[in-house]
Amino acid sequence: MKAVLILSGGMDSTTLLHYLVKVLHAEAQALSFDYGQRHKKELKYASRSCRKLKVPHYIVKLASITPLIYNSALTNKNINIPNGPYSKDNITTTVVPNRNMIMLSIAIGYAENLNYNYVAIANHLGDHPIYPDCREEFINAMNIASTLGTYNKIKIYAPFTNLTKGQIAFIGKKLGIDCDKETWSCYKGGRNHCNKCPTCLERIAALKEANSITKLPKHLGVVL
Repeated sequence: MKAVLILSGGMDSTTLLHYLVKVLHAEAQALSFDYGQRHKKELKYASRSCRKLKVPHYIVKLASITPLIYNSALTNKNINIPNGPYSKDNITTTVVPNRNMIMLSIAIGYAENLNYNYVAIANHLGDHPIYPDCREEFINAMNIASTLGTYNKIKIYAPFTNLTKGQIAFIGKKLGIDCDKETWSCYKGGRNHCNKCPTCLERIAALKEANSITKLPKHLGVVL
């Protein structure tokens, strides 16, 4: 397997990076994206993980498009990062318009250039109610577009699509990832995780859930 991975530096994509390298023994390269997000700290964590695993890593600078996707708390400092769990009141403020399609398109082009056959992304079940470009239907549609639009018939590899974040945290633990030290989630991008914003609370819950998991159901398609 030869894959370009979209790597944010968060728990999910870092786990997928380790899974590609340690379990699938894939030939992998990683792309991270600077799209004007507040939490640029995640990019440092992405770089560290790639250095640790000796995976080539490139940061694509998309800051010039920030004015075009400014209607998000992640890219507009005039919009407050919400505290508390995701809810109907704050659900849309952290959505960056069509972010995954933008990133997937670039990653697919890079994979075609490398003569690779996969692009990997770590969307998961918890994303589905919040982010439309993380849902299975979207990934399936992008997979069709990618195979039609490339000579190499590049496929989208999204093995975590129907896993909970807790299950991903469990996989990460099995793969030896110290999520506290090796991944970054907080949208506020401060010195430490704020433990108040939705993604921080989701991370805390996932790590707690991981401690209660003993094995993954076989039908999930991820076997360690």
